[in-house]
Amino acid sequence: MLFAMIFGGLIGYAFGRFPGFLVGAAIGAFLFQRMKSRLIGKIQSLQNNFVESVFAVMGALCKADGVVTRDEIQLAEAMFERFRLNEEQKAIAREAFNRGKQPDFDLDAELNRFLQSSGRQPAFLQMFLQVQVSAVAADGKVHPAEHDMLVRIARVLGLPESQVDQLEAMLRGAHAGHAGGSPNYSSGQQIEDAYKVLGVSASASDAEIKRAYRKLMSENHPDKLAGRGMPESMREMAEERTREISHAYDVIKDARKQAS
Repeated sequence: MLFAMIFGGLIGYAFGRFPGFLVGAAIGAFLFQRMKSRLIGKIQSLQNNFVESVFAVMGALCKADGVVTRDEIQLAEAMFERFRLNEEQKAIAREAFNRGKQPDFDLDAELNRFLQSSGRQPAFLQMFLQVQVSAVAADGKVHPAEHDMLVRIARVLGLPESQVDQLEAMLRGAHAGHAGGSPNYSSGQQIEDAYKVLGVSASASDAEIKRAYRKLMSENHPDKLAGRGMPESMREMAEERTREISHAYDVIKDARKQAS
């Protein structure tokens, strides 16, 4: 704000000396406050749209196998707490979840609406997909009908099918108890999943793997996502994602070291 006042004041001073400086500073302050209010409003709107679309699509995913179980409803409610939604956001989320369960729910329309509100930011879209994978696979499994819908969601969002494989690989690693602990490098599945998490092939060079790791860590940094409008309540999941990316990189490095 100070910069806006000084900048406006200097322009005013050029035209009207000291009185012009005062007028210019006042105009600069006014314009800064208007821009700030618009930015806050835009971020708030994006966050509400994110919550609504997340839970509407989650409702559709839970219905993908034909029926929404009590466990799936409880899972959605647990997500309310995990994301630290306030009462207004919880009401939005419940209504959206129930809307997503309806037979006439238009999945593609909902995803396209989210695409517009999110500005098609890749990391934001990936976070959206991550929430869906986590929701349907709380037991460590993704059923075929759910996997097919996840692939459909990814395609509409403009994400490659490999993103679904990447997130499912992260999920397997987390449920196997590897994240944050001592890795079991004898597990071929773990090493295969680590390459999927980084989105590289086993034939990639060390330099390529390092570049992929750094790119993913930069794109998924929680502070960067928050600055783009990600709700603060989603920070925990963003941090989980960066931990899984880092863990996958460690698995690959150690596996290659042992093989050399």
